[in-house]
Amino acid sequence: MITLFFSYSHKDEALRDELEKHLAGLKHGGIIDTWHDRRIEAGEEWATQIDDQLRTADIILLLVSADFIASRYCYDLEMKEALRRHEAGEARVIPVILRPCDWHDLPFGKLQAATRDGRAVVKFSTLDDGFLEVVQAIKVAAKSMYGNTPKVPSPQSQEQPAKTQVMPNISGPRSSDLRARQSFSDHDRDTFMTDSFEYIAAYFENSLLEMAT
Repeated sequence: MITLFFSYSHKDEALRDELEKHLAGLKHGGIIDTWHDRRIEAGEEWATQIDDQLRTADIILLLVSADFIASRYCYDLEMKEALRRHEAGEARVIPVILRPCDWHDLPFGKLQAATRDGRAVVKFSTLDDGFLEVVQAIKVAAKSMYGNTPKVPSPQSQEQPAKTQVMPNISGPRSSDLRARQSFSDHDRDTFMTDSFEYIAAYFENSLLEMAT
């Protein structure tokens, strides 16, 4: 599953919430999971949580507006760390232009924005139209990254070792023990010849007697 991090100004929280709604289909499909600082629970160190999530996310969305650019935390900390990871090939940074502002000459201005020509979401006919285009761009990026993640083979697909046939341990007499002996002594040969001649002589004698009667 691809993890997605929202970097945004709290003044754009309502727009972030709308974008997250549009991403629900990808979340239901098990393709992405999202995180933003409103997920930090009471008692947790917020700076540590943000840093940990920012340094492990697969996709980092920069929700760009004049307030985002004016925020020292968003611009100086989150954006710079996001671009460092992007350039290192550790994550993918996608600018999402929420509201019109001068952003093309900024460090992330070289990156392809989620909307065509970097059009601000609020400039679409409706917010739904704008966020639809954003989600489609995120879907392409997420699926391309998701397809490159290693798959753990299922137990059924793992190659099973060849079974070795085990011969039963037979302790009783076997058919091989009943074979005729392959070598004979001189006494055995003499006995066989004598018995054979006696049998043949008796056979012919009995046959002649039957013919005479």
